Amino acid sequence: MMNSVLSTTLSTVSSTPPRYSELSTYYDEKYDLAWGYMHANPRPCFNTKLLSELQDWFTKLSVQHEQNIRFAILASDTPGVYNLGGDLDLFRNLILTKDRAGLFSYAKTCIDTLYIKMKNFHRDITHITLVQGDALGGGFECALASDVLIAERGTKMGFPEILFNLFPGMGAYSLLSRKLDSVRAEKMILSGKLYSAEELYDMGVVDILAEDQQGEMAVYDYIRKEGKSTNGYRAFRAAKNCVNPVTYDELMAITGIWVDAALRLEKRDLRMMERLVAKQHKLACQKTNLRSVEQL
Repeated sequence: MMNSVLSTTLSTVSSTPPRYSELSTYYDEKYDLAWGYMHANPRPCFNTKLLSELQDWFTKLSVQHEQNIRFAILASDTPGVYNLGGDLDLFRNLILTKDRAGLFSYAKTCIDTLYIKMKNFHRDITHITLVQGDALGGGFECALASDVLIAERGTKMGFPEILFNLFPGMGAYSLLSRKLDSVRAEKMILSGKLYSAEELYDMGVVDILAEDQQGEMAVYDYIRKEGKSTNGYRAFRAAKNCVNPVTYDELMAITGIWVDAALRLEKRDLRMMERLVAKQHKLACQKTNLRSVEQL
């Protein structure tokens, strides 16, 4: 959640900012830094509304050449949650109605949005993910699709999809196998285990481990560090992407496999998915109540 001291230094990304309902965006002119804070409702997941707003913001970042944006950060304004991943309630309904076109459309929107971010918004922008709460499934995929992953101690990340007989199909293996290796990526995805930020930092998945409630400060510490050697940092990342690129075709091919696998889920798998949706609802209510208490 945004630090109140830092928030006073931020101005809107443009003079006529878009009126998003599930995404708040800001522009820090001093550091040429664009902030985005997600707050999806009724659950902190990638519903179609949030995806649409993210895609719109990412597209705007890619064409706003009049602003000297050097860094873009995606974080969450939901206490204790970065993002819980795909919209399981939507998945369940689409699977029950055998709506392959609907599932594919959702998955393609996820990939299209993710890919703009992975391509640095088609500009020389460093994209940073700040995780200050749990990042599960698609939330973890989104976090991995960044140049720099900063996570606060105590947060958890992982891929629970195997618990309802599916796999994370919007970039998890492509991104994780390049961050680690194919064996450890497979083990992580098929275990369904949630890993602490500390564990992921030791593995090399998390790039910067921040203290609790110090995530924003860690972002500013990092951009000051990169600012001293910007050319070297960005040239190295470009070289790394040349050696082991994640292509759009690769992501879409895996997405097709995910859609077909989703349509093969059985009633017991959908019941598990339904239970996870109920848990997400409960968690979202708990976090909302927590935020209300904090604001008193």
